[in-house]
Amino acid sequence: MIGSFVWDVIHGRDPATGPVEEWGGITYSLAALDAALDPGWEVVPLVKVGRDLAPKAREFLRTLRRVAPDAAPIEVEQPNNRVVLRYVSAERRTETLSGGVPPWHWLGLKPLLQDLDALYVNLLSGFELDLEVMQFIRQHFRGPVYCDLHSIFLAIQPDGLRTLRPLPNADGWLRCADIIQVNEDEMSMMAPDPMALAATAMQCGVASLVVTLGPRGAVYVNAPGFERLADLARRDDAAFMSGAVRTARMAAETPRVKGVDADPTGCGDVFGATLFSRLLCGATFSDALHTAQVAAARNVEFHGATGLSHHLRGELIPL
Repeated sequence: MIGSFVWDVIHGRDPATGPVEEWGGITYSLAALDAALDPGWEVVPLVKVGRDLAPKAREFLRTLRRVAPDAAPIEVEQPNNRVVLRYVSAERRTETLSGGVPPWHWLGLKPLLQDLDALYVNLLSGFELDLEVMQFIRQHFRGPVYCDLHSIFLAIQPDGLRTLRPLPNADGWLRCADIIQVNEDEMSMMAPDPMALAATAMQCGVASLVVTLGPRGAVYVNAPGFERLADLARRDDAAFMSGAVRTARMAAETPRVKGVDADPTGCGDVFGATLFSRLLCGATFSDALHTAQVAAARNVEFHGATGLSHHLRGELIPL
């Protein structure tokens, strides 16, 4: 998996307690992969972390079961990425980014991909890698690729505030993954309307375009014949791919908590990592999507990413 460790300072989630500091970024995806993958799968985090938070990052990885025994974040000299989040409603927030973890370059990333079976990419900073590197991945990596485009839609203002922007070369990014995830706001930055984006995604060879809608669930558009990851091997079969595009909305699961007890932070990350995990383990798309919705609802019931994998499995969190 490719992403970024981010240290969050969260304002407004619970006005009674004041700001909360905790891990964010790829830690939510790591927790979900750890909870949703079957035994036998190992997670290899291809993640850089600033020297200032490297010990904390290694400590977090040690709490996970599915992380490869020799896996470790790559420590860099620059300060780690930090984000100040200010919630203005239950679902809306502003984000201000600081830090300087550098992006991946192809020559540094290529040897790390050789023994991997699948690749989950979640662009938490938005500059983990650029389109050229993603195109090299698509050219050289033969396993399934899941990409949550996420923060690539966020421009960084001089004060660090992140603001939505249209995505240049959207079709180029779409050609680089089998499954693409965006949320509703991000979708509006890629095409003039949802049908135009769906048509472009299918033309670019995307097997599944998934749009998360917060408490309204998620919408997907699947290419003809795509129901399991194994179907990707038959995508060049004209007869197999001659059917109809399939689309539907799956309603969200209802969390068991509301108000200040609910925490929506990381729900999209948990959703995507769970969806891909279950597909990797052989589930149908419909079953994997349902499991992802359940996991996202369980995430709402939990604050932070530390201990989240235990919570998603329904276990007691070790002291």
